[in-house]
Amino acid sequence: MSRPMEEDTVKNEEEEFNTGPLSVLMMSVKNNTQVLINCRNNKKLLGRVPKTGKGKKKALPVNKDRFISKMFLRGDSVIIVLRNPK
Repeated sequence: MSRPMEEDTVKNEEEEFNTGPLSVLMMSVKNNTQVLINCRNNKKLLGRVPKTGKGKKKALPVNKDRFISKMFLRGDSVIIVLRNPK
């Protein structure tokens, strides 16, 4: 009896993940595009969400003020996540 409930829950979570707030990050990973993140400390971060796995693409160099290869960003400091309008 619990099996159909679990399947419904998984389907609802997948649908919410593809259409909800995290859909911007999902599309960025799929298309290898940049995202602009506005933070609570009035800073903006421009970056790419890395793909997991072996098939990494080489990106073209970008002019940057400061480059950080990896960063942990707490969710409570994020105000908005936008696709980079290029």
